[in-house]
Amino acid sequence: MAAEVLERVSASTLLIVGGYDHPVLELNEAAYRRLRCEKALRIVPGTTHLFEEPGALEEVARSAREWFLFHLSGSE
Repeated sequence: MAAEVLERVSASTLLIVGGYDHPVLELNEAAYRRLRCEKALRIVPGTTHLFEEPGALEEVARSAREWFLFHLSGSE
């Protein structure tokens, strides 16, 4: 990750990570803390790195859809 520039990110940022992907979860939590923009961290419980578990990709897609609908709708 580009940790040294995270404070300069100005675009709304959504981080999605599997709850069982502990190393990547830790990296995302650290990145989340450094971001100064509007942000969200969504943890998909019971999933690993590739979201291969039943229903996991659907949950990722739902979270991303909600995020983009809100942030791209112009209703902020």
